[in-house]
Amino acid sequence: MPKVAVLRPDNTRIDEAITYLQSLDVTPISDPMLTICPTGKRPRQAEFCVFTSKTGVELAVEHGWQSDEETVCAVGRHTAAALRDYGYSVDVIPSTFTSTGLVEELTDVVEGETVEIARSAHGSDVLIQGLKEAGADVHETHLYYLEQPSTAGRSVSLAVEGELDGILFSSPKTVDHFFGIAAERDATGPLQRAAAETVIGAIGEPTARAVRKNGASVDVLPDQASFNRFARTTVNRIREIQQ
Repeated sequence: MPKVAVLRPDNTRIDEAITYLQSLDVTPISDPMLTICPTGKRPRQAEFCVFTSKTGVELAVEHGWQSDEETVCAVGRHTAAALRDYGYSVDVIPSTFTSTGLVEELTDVVEGETVEIARSAHGSDVLIQGLKEAGADVHETHLYYLEQPSTAGRSVSLAVEGELDGILFSSPKTVDHFFGIAAERDATGPLQRAAAETVIGAIGEPTARAVRKNGASVDVLPDQASFNRFARTTVNRIREIQQ
């Protein structure tokens, strides 16, 4: 069976990913590259409140956030689904599930309005700058930050040794930690050479850019940021190559 590294956060997401990969007759190599560290903060009240991840929604609700007449925005279907699971309505989902897509969606309606962005401490400046340029009064609350687990690195060793058929990168931070471990081991060159023979999947364009920045190419880039679809497409590509 193909060996595929899965690097999702060390919570229920990695467990769900392993179960799904096993259903595809794949040997998953579990190597979490991220630990989610909550800050204990919750979003401020504003006329618009923006969530960018399911994790952010879960932590905001856990720490007491409640919707109060604001326009609730979600970058993507999974974030929107998390809000609805908690009983909140979602007013805005951009047609393109990116920060740029949300800026384009809100540009004509946020001038002079307050906008609260509730997300991780590692978000890009695209959302903040774009909304400010549209005339909004923007505030950002960091709901969590991401650390590299001390146990991370098994998949890096296997990749360098040519023992992986595929690698599933599900966020830019995951990519940075993966290649950072290789750099700490003085194995960047060997990893890049091995990566050329490995099917690399990136869940979205920001993650793909991070892969390319680290000197590797992306073989699978799905049109929707769904982990299961992304994983299935990557596994299918591996099997096409192995036939």
